[in-house]
Amino acid sequence: MPQRRIHDAAVLQRLLDSVLLLEADLTVPVLLRHFLQEACEMTGARYGALGVIDDEGTGLSELLTVGLSDEEERAIGAPPVGRGVLGLLIEHPEPLRLRKTADHPASAGFPPGHPEVRSFLGVPFGAHGQVFGNLYLAEKFASDEFSDDDEALVIALAQAVGLAVEKAHLHERVEHLAVLEDRDRIARDLHDAVIQRLFAIGLSLQGIARPPLHGEALDRVQRAIGDLDDTIRRIRSSIFELSRTSASTPGVRASVLALVHKLRPVVGFDVAVSFDGPLDAKVPERVVEDLLLTIRESLTNVGRHAKASRTSLRLSVDGSGLELEVVDDGRGIAGAPSAGTAGGGLGLANLRRRAEKLGGELVISSPEGGGTRLVWRVPV
Repeated sequence: MPQRRIHDAAVLQRLLDSVLLLEADLTVPVLLRHFLQEACEMTGARYGALGVIDDEGTGLSELLTVGLSDEEERAIGAPPVGRGVLGLLIEHPEPLRLRKTADHPASAGFPPGHPEVRSFLGVPFGAHGQVFGNLYLAEKFASDEFSDDDEALVIALAQAVGLAVEKAHLHERVEHLAVLEDRDRIARDLHDAVIQRLFAIGLSLQGIARPPLHGEALDRVQRAIGDLDDTIRRIRSSIFELSRTSASTPGVRASVLALVHKLRPVVGFDVAVSFDGPLDAKVPERVVEDLLLTIRESLTNVGRHAKASRTSLRLSVDGSGLELEVVDDGRGIAGAPSAGTAGGGLGLANLRRRAEKLGGELVISSPEGGGTRLVWRVPV
């Protein structure tokens, strides 16, 4: 495409000042709004918008606008997602200038409450051959259409917008790498310091747990040794997860914790959650969906039917498979509505079907102290 020249020296200086803001310590949203406002003012456009293309490259995931009042935005309702003329720019990322938008074959019209838009100028923005989105300007004040100079100016501003977005992507990448480095450091510290000290304490306790020590004192020391072994095993599991899990992708642990936190209002109190084994590395995606649905239904049952004051959730994986255990101190199965029926609310049949579909099983029991113990096991 031939490059057009901008003839107004004052406009050129203003454009240069805007580009130099890329070096300022401003957040990306502030920069993008500034570029959009400058584009409107320098071209005489009443309305402006900046659309970010979604990950699929077929629509808009975000839209920033200027020129519309709060009342107008409320009247329009949901922002456009990239159809009509806006979609044409996504499919064919090249400058588009229209004297009357409604006359274009790709025009899809405007929603109720949208102000009248005749003249239009759209320009894609990106960096290094990748298109991130589009700048849209509409309704030029002093003319029926945008000029060659307007288009050249917006193309130059679009390059600055693309650099701003690329800069944000680079910052995200740097932060991502920093998180990974922190995870590696924490894993090393856990292994080199914490586990070694716990192991040394365990050896010392084993030396004590010999005659003449006996009775209650011996039992307490042996229980402490068992607790230390269990703690070491759990820390090793955490080290493995830290070493294997990508910081950009939520693993099984993160997904379970997020779900449990979301269900807190349903349960009525905080659920004690514990993990054991390399869950993020060993549990395949085909199992994760059923696992999360089982946790959701189990905790919902506790909140609606168990009348419990405490609930624990333990998730573990080993050579025999994945095991989910949910224990509460409520009124138990005998005191709850009928299990597995649509009206009963427990939905145990759904939990059992999910386990059996994966080749596993569901076991419900009542602990000696009361309440309910649910165990959901599947091979992985």
